[in-house]
Amino acid sequence: MWRTEQRKERHRETTRSERYRLAQAGLLVAIFLGIVLWPTAGMTGEGSSFDAREVMRKGVFELGGAVGFAQGTTAIGAAESANRSAVFVMPRAGMILTEPLGRSWWQSNVELMIEPVVARFTKPFAAEAVGGSFVIKYNFLSFGRWVPFWDIGTGMVWTNLAPRIPEQSTQFEFVLETGPGLQYFVTDRVTWLIGVRLHHISNANLGDRNTGINGVLPYIGLSFLTPRVF
Repeated sequence: MWRTEQRKERHRETTRSERYRLAQAGLLVAIFLGIVLWPTAGMTGEGSSFDAREVMRKGVFELGGAVGFAQGTTAIGAAESANRSAVFVMPRAGMILTEPLGRSWWQSNVELMIEPVVARFTKPFAAEAVGGSFVIKYNFLSFGRWVPFWDIGTGMVWTNLAPRIPEQSTQFEFVLETGPGLQYFVTDRVTWLIGVRLHHISNANLGDRNTGINGVLPYIGLSFLTPRVF
C-alpha cells in the first residue's frame, strides 16, 4: 500500500513537472508571436503587382528569426522512441548571393544564411541545446508576394540531452536539416515566414552510441530585407 502511494505521488510529480515545462514552452511561443505580430499589425499588401524579384536581389541581407517545435520520429532512422520534443528559437541572418537565375515559374536565386539556435527539450525530460548552422536557401521568385523556398543546412550543437538518452553518448552533436518553406511580403521589406524541416542530430560515430535523433520541425517567423548593399 505504501509503495503504491509512493508510485502515485511520483506520477503526480512527473505530471506537474511536465505541465510546467509545457507551460514554459507555450509562454515562449506566445511571446515570440506577440513580437512578430506587433510590428506587422495593420499592414496590408499593395496589390498583386508586387514582384519579389525587385527586392530579393544579389547583395540584399535578410535579418529575422523563427520559433518552432520539433517532434521526434521513428519513421526514419533506427531510434527506438519518438519521445523527443523541443521548442526551437532560431535567429537568422543571410545574404542573397545571386541575381535571379532561369526563367518562367522556376526563376530563383541562392541565399546563404547563418542560423544560431537555442532549444528547450520538454521530452523525455528537461534539457537544453545551443549551437548553430549554415543554411543554403533556394528562393523561387515568380509568384508576386509569395516566395516558396527550399533550404538545407548543417551545423553543430551542444546539448545536455546526451548522454542521458540511449541514442547519443556525446554532448557535442552534428546537425543536418532540410525542408520546404514559404515567405509572404506584408510590406516591400517585411515577410512572414513558415516552413518545416526534417531535423537530424548525431555525433558522426565519434562516441560510443550514435543512433541519432530524427525529428520533424515546423516553424514560423518574420524577416526583414535590407536595401541592396552591393
